[in-house]
Amino acid sequence: MTCLPENPSGKKLGLVTDLDICVGCHACAVQCKEWNTNGISGPLSDTDPYGADPSGVWFNRVHTYEIEDQEDGTSRTVHFPKSCLHCDDAPCVTVCPTGASYKRAEDGIVLVNPDTCIGCKLCSWACPYGAREYDQAEGVMKKCTMCVDRIYNENLSEEARIPVCVSTCPAGARHFGDLGDPTTDISKLVAERNGFDLMPGMGTAPVNKYLPPRSGAARTKALGAPRMLSIDQPPKKKAGRLTSWIDQVLSGGKV
Repeated sequence: MTCLPENPSGKKLGLVTDLDICVGCHACAVQCKEWNTNGISGPLSDTDPYGADPSGVWFNRVHTYEIEDQEDGTSRTVHFPKSCLHCDDAPCVTVCPTGASYKRAEDGIVLVNPDTCIGCKLCSWACPYGAREYDQAEGVMKKCTMCVDRIYNENLSEEARIPVCVSTCPAGARHFGDLGDPTTDISKLVAERNGFDLMPGMGTAPVNKYLPPRSGAARTKALGAPRMLSIDQPPKKKAGRLTSWIDQVLSGGKV
């Protein structure tokens, strides 16, 4: 079995997902699949992708739930993206018989070595989050890599060295950084918003965190009241030059 490494630096690179503003567009999942098709764990194999029974490997999936606000009794839709949580006490690592599943000492990222993976699926059975994917074509396990081939790529600008699920999120619901350092912006965000672990009772100590949906009043205070448009008085659009010219011609005015 594989042992978890010591992490003297305390660095823990991870993701924080804001469930309050995720719109469930699946852009993170699609972009993740596109990047990893040619990345360190690519290609991601698909079976009959355009047929009646398509299946494939997805590192990132978005679940959707309906919840009731206990404060005012209203209901709302919450979208819940989920991928590997890169746990501190990762059972997928300790159960691996070959050491193919391992946790990096320098940054806490959990990866799989396809050269030594025998496809026994023990890691997928041990993972309580269902974050492991078996590649039927290659006979090995695959998972989220935290875009390790991107975040350390010195050919990219500093701003671009973030996981693609973060860079592609149109709502800004995803954040990336060092969660092992309480002084980083991402750690402060978790503290301010009472970020939580997924299924803490499992004892896996996931690095990735979630920011809970806020109640109606708290959400309105933070984001502002939504703008309501009147049906009887729709907003007027500023006419372009061509539109103004056509209006003048049709009304018999001077051009």
